[in-house]
Amino acid sequence: MSALAHAPVVSVAYHSGYGHTAVLAEAVRAGAAEAGATVHLIKVDEIDDAQWALLDASDAIVFGSPTYMGTASGAFHTFAEATSKRWFGDVWQDKVAAGFTNSGSKNGDKSGTLGFFQTLAAQHAMSWVNLGLKPGWNTSTASEHDLNRLGFSAGAAAQTHTDHGVEDVHKADIATAEHLGRRVAQHARVIVAGRAALAA
Repeated sequence: MSALAHAPVVSVAYHSGYGHTAVLAEAVRAGAAEAGATVHLIKVDEIDDAQWALLDASDAIVFGSPTYMGTASGAFHTFAEATSKRWFGDVWQDKVAAGFTNSGSKNGDKSGTLGFFQTLAAQHAMSWVNLGLKPGWNTSTASEHDLNRLGFSAGAAAQTHTDHGVEDVHKADIATAEHLGRRVAQHARVIVAGRAALAA
């Protein structure tokens, strides 16, 4: 089978406390699928052995969590600690990694969560893919509907009012998460094709 025939496999490993982050996870999935990837959504607070195996077989893993008290949720931290079994065996080494998060405030210390994801990926010797977008909504002629309206670079960041439901996740934040999914799939495709070419 040629390298081009191998669609990259992307898994989105996420926790969502109230459903808002799940909307972003679905957007990442949609973007990666649009870019030709096979995508798995995995809720880390419900993960089973079969889903651990999906993560191990993935070319890319995208981490997602709400930001609570300046970092990822407790449920995501529990998952992160459980990945130490993979760390011992270098199971995730050289996989593509990326991340996304949501909080109630415009900034909301989301960089703490994205930084936690980056450190987790680095410990596993994964290759981090950043958002790859210039900041939006930062001039007098810009709009809150711009991609990357909150101006984060490490990953996709969203803001949803704490008294609003999942239907009110900002459309620009959804579009930004879709962009991240496409970017991850594209990077994973290059790596998969490169490895196949080197092995030929």
